[in-house]
Amino acid sequence: MSTPEDTPNRVVDLKLRAGNVAANGERLGELLKLVRGIALKRVNGLVSTLFENVDDALFHLAERAESNAMQVQFFDGMREVRKKRQLVERLFQEQLSQIFNDFAAGRLKPVRSEVAASNTQGLSLVDDLELEDSLAISSMVAKAENRLNRTLHLVNQRLSVISGGTPVEDANNPIGPAPLCQAFRIAVREFELELQVKLIIYKLYDRYVMSGLEPLYDEVNAELIRAGVLPQFRHQLPAGVRNRGPAAAPGAAARGGNGPVEQQATGAAGYSDEPYDSVTAEIQAEIYSTLRNLLANRRQSSDFAGESGSAPSQGGVGAPNLSPTDLLSALSILQSQSIQAQAQAQAQADSVADAASAVRQIKQELLDQAHRLGGAATSEHHVSSADEDTIDLVGMLFEFILQDRNLPAPIQALIGRLQIPYLKIAILDKHLFAQKAHPARRLLDAMAEAGKSWSAESDVDSKLKDKIKQVVETILNDFDDDLSVIEHELAGFEQFVHQNKRRAELAEQRAAEVTRGREKLHTARRNAAKEILGRIGDRQLPPVIHNVLSRPWANYLVLTDLRHGNESAEWKNALQFADEFIWSSFPKQSDADKARLRALLPKLEKSLKHGLSTVAFHEGDVRALMQELTDFYQRLLNGEELELKSAQEVIAENAASDSAAGAEPGATPAESTIVNQSPVEEIVLTSGNVEPEPLESLQEEDDHVVAARNMKVGNWVEFIEADGNRERAKLSWISPITSKYLFVNRRGLKVCDKSVAALAVELRRGSAVLLEEVPLFDRALDAIVERLRQAHPAGEKSPEKAV
Repeated sequence: MSTPEDTPNRVVDLKLRAGNVAANGERLGELLKLVRGIALKRVNGLVSTLFENVDDALFHLAERAESNAMQVQFFDGMREVRKKRQLVERLFQEQLSQIFNDFAAGRLKPVRSEVAASNTQGLSLVDDLELEDSLAISSMVAKAENRLNRTLHLVNQRLSVISGGTPVEDANNPIGPAPLCQAFRIAVREFELELQVKLIIYKLYDRYVMSGLEPLYDEVNAELIRAGVLPQFRHQLPAGVRNRGPAAAPGAAARGGNGPVEQQATGAAGYSDEPYDSVTAEIQAEIYSTLRNLLANRRQSSDFAGESGSAPSQGGVGAPNLSPTDLLSALSILQSQSIQAQAQAQAQADSVADAASAVRQIKQELLDQAHRLGGAATSEHHVSSADEDTIDLVGMLFEFILQDRNLPAPIQALIGRLQIPYLKIAILDKHLFAQKAHPARRLLDAMAEAGKSWSAESDVDSKLKDKIKQVVETILNDFDDDLSVIEHELAGFEQFVHQNKRRAELAEQRAAEVTRGREKLHTARRNAAKEILGRIGDRQLPPVIHNVLSRPWANYLVLTDLRHGNESAEWKNALQFADEFIWSSFPKQSDADKARLRALLPKLEKSLKHGLSTVAFHEGDVRALMQELTDFYQRLLNGEELELKSAQEVIAENAASDSAAGAEPGATPAESTIVNQSPVEEIVLTSGNVEPEPLESLQEEDDHVVAARNMKVGNWVEFIEADGNRERAKLSWISPITSKYLFVNRRGLKVCDKSVAALAVELRRGSAVLLEEVPLFDRALDAIVERLRQAHPAGEKSPEKAV
C-alpha cells in the first residue's frame, strides 16, 4: 500500500500535460506545413513542365492532323492554353492549398465520386463528354495508385500520425493521385477546349506530373523519418493491394472491352514487387513501339519473305485471322512434341546447333500445325499482323540468345529450348516485351545472369546447370497458359541463386582477406628491403654486420611495418638502430669516436636483443651472435684490421652454405633458401631490383587500358588459356594497396589477381574478354532493333511518340 509520501509523485500536473499536448500539436502542425511546402514546390514545378510541353505536343499533332478541322482544333487549343495558362496554374495552386487546409481541419473528403467510374445504372444519365473526362481521370488515378502503392502507403501512415491519428487512405491523402487529379480537373475547366485536346492535356499531365510523384513521396517519407515519424516502419502491404494490376478504365466493358487474352494480359501487369521506374518504363515503351514500327515496315517490304527466311502470312487479302486460341493450341502440340523429341535425344540439350535449327523452324511448324488443327475451316486463315510480329520477335529473341557470347554454349542450348513456351507467353501477354517487371522476362534474365558465370571448373557438381535444366523442363512440361508456373519457377530460381550467392560471398571474403594479407606482407617486405639496401648499398662492411641487417633486422622491420605501420615510432626506432649499427662498424680513429661507440654499445645490444626476440631468434643463436659482436667490437676498438665484404657476397655465401647443409639435390642456392629468405636476400638473389618491373608499357588512353580501369566490382571476364580452356571470373575486390584486381569464380574461389596493366594486355591479346552487364532481354531488344534497321533502312520510319 502506498504511503502519503508516495502520493505527490503520482499526481499529474494538468497544466504541464496541457502544455505538452499543445507543444506536440504545434510540432505536428509544423510537420504538415513541411509536407505542404515540399508538395507545392514539387507539384507546381511538374505542372509548369507540363505546360511548357503542351505547345510543342499540340503543334506536332496539328502538323500530322488528318483533316483541316482537326488541325484547327489543335491550333485553337494552343491559343487557348497560351492565353489562360497562368490563370489555370494559379487555380491549380489554390486547389492544392485548399486541399491541405481541408486536410488540416479534418474536412477533406475521399475523392471518389468525381474521379472513380460511375456505376452501370448511372451511365445513361451522364453526359458523354463528362463520361470521357471522368474515364480519363479515373484511369490515370488507378494506374498511379497501383504503381505507387508501396511508397504511397508509407506516406498515408505517416500523414495519419501527424494529423492526430485520423485514418489516411489514397483517396483522402492531400498529395495522393486522386486529389491531385481532381485539383487539375477543376483547374482546366477554365480552358474552353474540345474534348480531344483536353484528353491530350490529361495524357500530358499523366506523363509529366503523375510519373513524377514517386520522388515527392520519397522526399516526404525521408523528411518525416528524419523528424522521427515512424522511422522503423516497414509495413508489408496486404496481398490484395500488393499484387493488384492496373485497373481497367471504367466503362471499358461498355465500349467493347478486351477479349479473354487481352484481359489476361492486362491483369498480368501488376506482377512486380520491384519499385516502379517511370523513366525505365517510358524507355521500354519506346523500344517496343520502335520494334512494332520496324516490323510493320518489314512486313510491307516486297522482299520480306526472302530476307527474313520465314514464311509470309497465309491467306489472301481480307481472309480471316487465326485466333489466339488456334495459335496456342498449335503451340501446345509443338511443345509436347518438343518434350518427346528431347527425351529421345538427350545430347540435344548441349547442342547449340540443334537449338538454333529448331528456332528457325518453329514459325512454319506453328502455322502448319494451326491449319491442320482447323482443317478446311481454317485453310484460308492467316496470322494477324500483331501475332506475326510476336512470333518474329520471339524468334529473333532466341536467335540472339543462341549467339550471345555472354552465355556458355551449354547454357545457351538449355535456355534455347524455351522458345515455344515463351511464344505462348508473348501471345497471351503483350507486356512481355514492353515491361521489365514481367515474371517471364525476369526469369530469363535471372537464368542468363547466373549462366554467365558458369564454367565446367566452377560447377563441378553441376548444381547450376542442373537447376537451369530443371527450370526449363518444368516450364516445358507444366506451362500451358497459367503465368503462376513462371512465377513459381522464378521464385525458386531466385532463392537458389540467393543461397549460392551467400556461400560464394563468404568464400570471396576469405579470398580477399588472404590476398589482402599477402599484399600487406609483400609491401612490408619491399619497404624493409628498400630501407636496408638503401643504407648498405654497395658498401664494404664486416660480414657480421651484413648478416644482422640482411636477415633478422630486415625481418624485424617487416613485422614492425605490419604491426605498427611505417609512420610509427617503432619503425623510426628500428631504422635508427640500422643507421647507428652501420656507423658502429666503421674504423674508429679518434678518442671521441671510440668513447661514443662505448657509450652506444649497451643501447645497440638492448635494441638488437628486442628485435631478435620479436622475430623468434633461438636463445642459443642470440648468445652466439652477441658473443660474435662482442669480439668484433673489441677488435675494432683495438684498431685491428677487419675483413670487409659487400652484401651481395655475404648473401651469396649464406645461400650456398644453406644449400649444402640441407637442400634438395639440383636446387640452386636461391631455391634452397626460399623458405627462410629475408626480403633483402630475396631481392639480392633474384632480380636485384626493389621495384617490380612492368609487364608491358601501355598508353593511358589505350582503349584496353580504359576498359580495364573502368571495371567495377561484380563485372565478369572470360579468361582464355593457351590450350583453349576458358574460365569465367568475377572482379571481386580491388586492392587499396596495389590496385590489383582479385578475380573469383561463381563459387567465390580465387581464379587469379591481375594489375590493370596486365589485364589490359590480356584484353588486347584477346586472352581476356569482358562480359556485358546489361540484362539479356535488354541486350536482345537493342540487337533486334539494330538488325531490323540495317535490314530495311529505306523503309524505316521514326517511331511516333505517344502523347
